[in-house]
Amino acid sequence: MSSTSEKDRHAPKRLRLSREERLRQLLDVSWRLVREEGTDALTLPRLSEEADVTKPVVYDHFGTRNGLLIALYKDFDARQTAIIDAALEAREPTLEGTARVLAAAYVECVLAQGREIPGVLAALAGSPELEAVKRDYQLVFIDKCRKALASFIGPRGVPQAGFWAMLGAADALSHAAATGEITARQAEDELFETILAMIARSRR
Repeated sequence: MSSTSEKDRHAPKRLRLSREERLRQLLDVSWRLVREEGTDALTLPRLSEEADVTKPVVYDHFGTRNGLLIALYKDFDARQTAIIDAALEAREPTLEGTARVLAAAYVECVLAQGREIPGVLAALAGSPELEAVKRDYQLVFIDKCRKALASFIGPRGVPQAGFWAMLGAADALSHAAATGEITARQAEDELFETILAMIARSRR
């Protein structure tokens, strides 16, 4: 009896995490798997092995593989939002300062996630759930840009289509920088000029 209790005393204890802490751990392990082995390697059973948790824990958090991939997209977007919000808070309150912050922060966040986010988006191509989540976040980002640039917009205004065009340019330039087709600075500079041109049109 005493030998059993001695063994129990020295056995490694599984770390008990809160639900939020466990989710963060699972997302971090998922990002690492995607970075090291590609999106195809990311399955719920594989995640349970890599994170050293039981399969029911993983399924409880994500339900399906698509649920996991959407959680990764939401995690990426939350990080992007935090970076942009902090940058806007500290920006120089001029058109050039605001445009530079929006361009640099957007590109910086995509590059921080490297090639992983394009892989996640490719794996979710055609997913109605992802399209709904993406659209919600896109509309929030457009509204954020509109408010940040509001005091610089001329009497003609900027149509919603203009902000969608800016967002399309931001995505394309950031992903080109992430894959090495252009440099981060080139992506930032081009996006900066795109924003300035959009505001200039509103003043004519």
